[in-house]
Amino acid sequence: MCDEIPGEPKEQWESSEDHTITMPEAKENKARQPRNYALPSGIMRFSKSAMYKKRAIHKMKKVGQKPKTAKEQPSKTVEKQIKGDKNGGTRQVLKSKGPRFYPTEDRRGRRNHIRRKTVDNREKKPTRHSKKLRSTLTPGTVVILLAGRHKGKRVVLLKQLDSGLLLVTGPWKVNGCPMRRINQRYVIATKTKLDISKVSLNTNINDAYFRRIRAKASKDAGIFDQKKEDYKPSNQRVEDQVSVDKQILDAIKASPDGKSLRGYLSTYFQLKNKEFPHQMVF
Repeated sequence: MCDEIPGEPKEQWESSEDHTITMPEAKENKARQPRNYALPSGIMRFSKSAMYKKRAIHKMKKVGQKPKTAKEQPSKTVEKQIKGDKNGGTRQVLKSKGPRFYPTEDRRGRRNHIRRKTVDNREKKPTRHSKKLRSTLTPGTVVILLAGRHKGKRVVLLKQLDSGLLLVTGPWKVNGCPMRRINQRYVIATKTKLDISKVSLNTNINDAYFRRIRAKASKDAGIFDQKKEDYKPSNQRVEDQVSVDKQILDAIKASPDGKSLRGYLSTYFQLKNKEFPHQMVF
């Protein structure tokens, strides 16, 4: 009779006719599943930073890399001689002293930081606003004003000023719009164009030409005695307007559609029912 194997039940072993003992078969070692694997949703179980921490890569020594040596930082203090027998002789003083007063609240963000003025001899950078002109806006193009006192009127584009603003005119005799400056964002360019190659503008018509000079208030007058003066164009501006209007009207007469073009400039731009600007061709 065979002896029983301790710790194993009888069902797991059998004895043959020659009374030899057969041991149970060893279990196959299954492939171990990695710690980080894709979940059913498609996201990894651990993030990249979590696996970096689990593997302790930050503690491993990198082969072929020399250990970093701490750089000697310059001293922030200076030894200063102090007069007097009872003052110790020397004292450590800070090279750059801190501010005497501190703000009550912490300043956050780059905008709130104090900007130091630095002298730079390089060329000045261009301004933020773009001076690039749209391809549809060319001298002589009829545009529709969308803002301002004369919104809705059709005017003639003369040129672009140095500031990037457009110089337009009605002309005054046709629709009551004088020479004005306007941003190109507030105009709609139409396909109607006028030949103004023969129109000559004075060189003094620039951005400074349109600046108004404010009258200084007298100190003797009281608050309620001061009155706002109504704007009146100067004689020079009136003369320039008359000369420009004459040249524009001559260009309108010279065009083949002069009569209809004058009527087109004198009418306002209006929208009626079921008319949408994005579906129109100007």
